[in-house]
Amino acid sequence: METLLIYLVVGAFVGLIAGLLGVGGGLIIVPVLVFVFQGQGVSPEVIVHLAIGTSLATIAITSISSMRAHHRHGAVQWDVFRRLTPGIVVGALLGAVIADFLPTKAMRLWFGVFELLVAAQIGFNLMVAPRGHLPGSVGTNIAGGVIGAISAALGIGGGTLTTPFLVWCNFSLRQAVATSSACGLPIALAGAAGFVATGWNNSGLPEWSSGYLYWPAFAGIVVSSLLFAPLGAKLTHTLPVTVLRRFFAVFLAVLGVRMLIG
Repeated sequence: METLLIYLVVGAFVGLIAGLLGVGGGLIIVPVLVFVFQGQGVSPEVIVHLAIGTSLATIAITSISSMRAHHRHGAVQWDVFRRLTPGIVVGALLGAVIADFLPTKAMRLWFGVFELLVAAQIGFNLMVAPRGHLPGSVGTNIAGGVIGAISAALGIGGGTLTTPFLVWCNFSLRQAVATSSACGLPIALAGAAGFVATGWNNSGLPEWSSGYLYWPAFAGIVVSSLLFAPLGAKLTHTLPVTVLRRFFAVFLAVLGVRMLIG
C-alpha cells in the first residue's frame, strides 16, 4: 500500500508538471522509479530497464489526452505525423533492443547525462533557430528513426527531440509542440512493446511484471497523472511559469546527478 501511494504521488506530480509546462513525464518517472525499485529490492541488473519500460507504457496512455487537446485546437500537423511515424516505430523498437544489451550502469549514465542537458535547455530557455525545411521521405524517416531510438532507450515521449527538430524545420512552436505530442504515442507504444518483448524471459523481474513493464507502477502513475494534468493546465494561467520552469530545471538537474552517481 505504501509503494502504491508513492506511485500515485509520482503520477500526480507528473500530471501537474505536464499540464503546467507542457513537458513529458519520462524524465521524472524513470529516475523516481529507479529509486523506488531499489527500495523494493528489485534486482539491480533490471532496475533501469524496468523503469524505462514502465515509463514508456504510462506515456502511451497519457499522450492520448495531450494529443486530443492539441487536435481540438487544430495545431497537430497530421501530414508531418504520418511522415515521421514509420521511422519513429522502427527506431523505437531498435532503441529497446539496443537498451537490452546495455548494462544498468551504462543506462544510468546515459540517462543522467541526457537529463542534465534537458535541464540546461529548460533553465536557460535555449531554443533552436528556424533554418531549414522538412526533408524528403528518406530524411524524414532517418529523423524519425533517430528520435524514436533515443526516446525509447531513455523512456521519454520524445518532445525534447521532436519539438526542436520541427522548429528547425520552420514550424511554429505551437505546431511543433502539438505535433510532438502526437508523435509521443507511436514512440511509447513501439518502445513499450520492445521493452516487454526483450525482457519477457528475464528471471530477475518482480512479480506482476510483463517483460520490462511493472503493472502496479503503471496503474498508479496513469490514474493520478490523468487526474492532475487538467489542474496543471489551469494553474498555468495563475502561477509564474518562468519561475516554475527554472525550479523544474533544477529539479531535473538533481535527478540527473543522482542517476550519474548511482
